[in-house]
Amino acid sequence: MARIAYKDWKPSARSLEIVNIANEICADYRVQGYDLTLRQLYYQFVARDYLPNNQRSYDNLGALINQARLAGYLDWNYIVDRTRSLRGYTDYEDPADLIARNQKQFRLDRWRGQEFAVEVWVEKEALAGVVSRAALSMDVDYFSCRGYVSQSELHAAANRHRYYEEEGRSVRVIHLGDHDPSGIDMTRDIQERLELFGANTEVRRIALNWEQIDEFQPPPNPAKLSDSRASAYIAEYGASSWELDALDPSTLEQLIKREIRDYLDEDLYNQRVIEERHGQDQLAQVSDNWLLVADYVEQLNN
Repeated sequence: MARIAYKDWKPSARSLEIVNIANEICADYRVQGYDLTLRQLYYQFVARDYLPNNQRSYDNLGALINQARLAGYLDWNYIVDRTRSLRGYTDYEDPADLIARNQKQFRLDRWRGQEFAVEVWVEKEALAGVVSRAALSMDVDYFSCRGYVSQSELHAAANRHRYYEEEGRSVRVIHLGDHDPSGIDMTRDIQERLELFGANTEVRRIALNWEQIDEFQPPPNPAKLSDSRASAYIAEYGASSWELDALDPSTLEQLIKREIRDYLDEDLYNQRVIEERHGQDQLAQVSDNWLLVADYVEQLNN
């Protein structure tokens, strides 16, 4: 547990109660292999009727979680910021170290020869952790749209999809976004601009859809009246909107995996997995016998 106290803090009984609830929620998700953003944690409080769903509650929870972490009441690893990270090169002791640490990164295209090529696109970078876990477990690429996708990225996607089509594969984009005026419209926008750039891609919106709102009852927010698409949205869905973050991470993961399986020839996929593991075993042998390999290379050079 990474609880480190940097400041003294004497929480009120109510504050301590909220922190204890936060610890229980985060610990439960950690056991399942998930970490949470602050917004995802907030929606877990709202869904359990611990907090009202408004901006003030969100701001207050954020301030309280910050205090609790600084005072050692909450594990630092429980809450993540997926929008900011340090990037740089990885260093190695020698070539054998590089091979040993990266042999599992040897991957074959497990979808080669499949009827479909599949990608998962999500509106929000903050949900990339959940989406990546589901997509990468089935060797599917994922993309964080960060709202409306830029023209450059959509043009590049269309070129990529046409390449898949030339291989004889049909392309499916699995899209996830908020159920609000812009979030609904983003699915249409992706489909239309991919078609504009010459791709025959089918975009499948799997969340957040009305049937999931009805089934899972995520907490509602007021529809954004300032959005130019609000009138049409309200006419169809009413004055409430719903954020994708409010769905349980495991629910999102299962929705994505279920959709991917609809396009997958599992026998062909599993054969590629066997071939991939054979290649990883060969790399492990190279690492274990690096001195012999290096000596052989030296002899070739002399």
